[in-house]
Amino acid sequence: MMKTIKKLLYGLLLFTAFSSTAQYNPFEVKVTGEGDLILLFPGFTCTGEVWNATVNELSKNYECHVFTFAGFGDVPAIEKPWLPKIKDGIIEYISEKKLNNPTLIGHSLGGALALWMAADGNSYKELIIVDALPSTGALMMRDFKSEYMVYDSPYNKQLVAMGDADFEAMAQQMANSMAKEKSNQETIKKWIVQADRETYVYGYTDLLKLDLREDLAKISSPVTLLAATEPYGTDMAKSTYDLQYKALAEYSIEFANGSSHFIMYDQPQWFIENLKKALNN
Repeated sequence: MMKTIKKLLYGLLLFTAFSSTAQYNPFEVKVTGEGDLILLFPGFTCTGEVWNATVNELSKNYECHVFTFAGFGDVPAIEKPWLPKIKDGIIEYISEKKLNNPTLIGHSLGGALALWMAADGNSYKELIIVDALPSTGALMMRDFKSEYMVYDSPYNKQLVAMGDADFEAMAQQMANSMAKEKSNQETIKKWIVQADRETYVYGYTDLLKLDLREDLAKISSPVTLLAATEPYGTDMAKSTYDLQYKALAEYSIEFANGSSHFIMYDQPQWFIENLKKALNN
């Protein structure tokens, strides 16, 4: 009887410790491999599974910390403002775990997040930014100003109230434009549909509000950009990157010609080769 009680108490303590950690961190992290530290941030709505093929390769030589953010996959949602809490939580995670001088690899939203962390004065071994810009809002809107992005907007209200069938149709259309192969499009759509709806709406507002174009001048870590050329072609992609990254003193950039937004899916071999090249340099 005493053994049973002890087991129950021990289990309760473990559950409490896990619950506290889960509530404290606005994300979940899966750690794989040994070696120099790499933190991998997925794009908006994606789970850490987007990095599976990448981690299978990199974990042979690196300790990979793969994040899934709150409100995506099976990770519980958090109260807004979403993105600032994600950023602060990761910085705290790095400090608590004593992760010395990690490399940050981020796709899309994850890339913008890595830039934000570095622009805030935090030092990292290297940033590898995968098809991400310092101001997504400026790409999408003429005369963009950060203060234009508010939670209480007609568009956001429409998205929150949108029926499941319409939302899924929108998700399919978006997924079709972000990867070439049907199976990958279905995976991307699944993540969008699975996302907590308010996180999807207000978290994206947080991303659109973020404008790091001038703050890039504060980044001291080496930066490598891996950029897709679709859907507008190489010339437009180069022009966009030149304009958005002009305040960054030094960086290297490689274009995945013919690739859509999910370069790791459209050109997996090119992607791994260029990741390794950046890490080795």
